[in-house]
Amino acid sequence: NGNLYVVNFEKDGTIGLVKADGKVELFLTLPEGSTANSIQFDSKGTMYLADFTGHNVLMVNMKTKKVDVYVHNDAFNQPNDICINKRDQIFASEPNWKESTGQLWRIDKGGKAVLLTKDMGTTNGIALSPDEKILYVNESVQKKIWAFDVDVKGNISNKRLFAEFPDFGFDGMKCDAKGNVYITRYGKGTIAVLSPEGKLIREVTLKGKRCSNLVFGGPGKKHVFVTLQDRKGMERFANDIAGK
Repeated sequence: NGNLYVVNFEKDGTIGLVKADGKVELFLTLPEGSTANSIQFDSKGTMYLADFTGHNVLMVNMKTKKVDVYVHNDAFNQPNDICINKRDQIFASEPNWKESTGQLWRIDKGGKAVLLTKDMGTTNGIALSPDEKILYVNESVQKKIWAFDVDVKGNISNKRLFAEFPDFGFDGMKCDAKGNVYITRYGKGTIAVLSPEGKLIREVTLKGKRCSNLVFGGPGKKHVFVTLQDRKGMERFANDIAGK
């Protein structure tokens, strides 16, 4: 519908709705104790939220705005970012910032949480390739991006280093239709664009420095919308390739 949804509009624990003309309004307020960090939609248009303070993944009925717990697990550190495949399986990054470690989970339809690996650094941004055969996960503190093969059941294997940088952190991450990977470089204020081989193609310079997440949308899905923590708002840039 051309709407853009953003976490923590005006205060923590809310979801804001940005209309196509840039006007913003409060969409909903989450239950007390919940704070969303990521928004994704499944094939039926249901909204899912990574709720890091409540240790949940939340589910939102877009018609009634009713918020339910899709999955809660005491083994969750704090669900941070999520992506969803065509079969509506959710992949969730799960950092432990104090220990500089992290986990990866898959959440199957119905809300069953499956631990994929706990042998990670500070897991943050997470994205699937266009054919959904590769899962990319970055580590903010370690400044590494890992790639995993994904099978038809959603299991991961063949962990390999995709890319790494000597400076600045990472946050959100997305892929375009050609399989290039777009990564927010938190503190530097750029979006790094990497080829499917992990080579740096270019960096898009933003006005703000603390870029936290990004999403493709707009006409032909060729605009990239970026959340900026330091500017407390969003920036947008035109792209030559559509989002996946």
